[in-house]
Amino acid sequence: MKKNQKGFTLIELLIVVAIIGIIAAIAIPSLLRARVSANEAGTIGDIRSVISAQAAFQSAANGWYAPVDCLSTPATCILGYPTSAPTFADSTITATTPKSGYNRTFVPGVVPTTLPSTLALVVDGFCYGALPSTVGQTGVRGFGGDASGRVCQNIGGLDECAGLPALAPTCVVIQ
Repeated sequence: MKKNQKGFTLIELLIVVAIIGIIAAIAIPSLLRARVSANEAGTIGDIRSVISAQAAFQSAANGWYAPVDCLSTPATCILGYPTSAPTFADSTITATTPKSGYNRTFVPGVVPTTLPSTLALVVDGFCYGALPSTVGQTGVRGFGGDASGRVCQNIGGLDECAGLPALAPTCVVIQ
């Protein structure tokens, strides 16, 4: 056997593996918290976008709000609205399918009995909510926004809309 063999000993390799394990144990929880924070920030942004789109629709529809589908296809609710005209929101924002680790819900207000001939399917209010798909992994707070323009949170991860077309007056407003 030669005396000048080059390489690492088993002890040296084990020390390097142990150091990498310690670094990973420190970094992984931080990365998971960052992902939860990003999911929550994206969801809050989407809720604010829906509130803004509803405000724009309301100004175009004589004070009425739209079911969530009408924000991306306004010609179905504002009769005579040009199909080539801009929409109020992108269909990816208004979709009630899971996005950013959150399940979305839209609760429309009451459909009026009498409407101008230029409107169809409009409502008198709305609540747009979001719940984490997996509490603790994709998010820890539930969110909601309504016609008042408030965006509220629920620390327990519960639905802020709770099947109602408006947020509770005591909701915890995000600012």
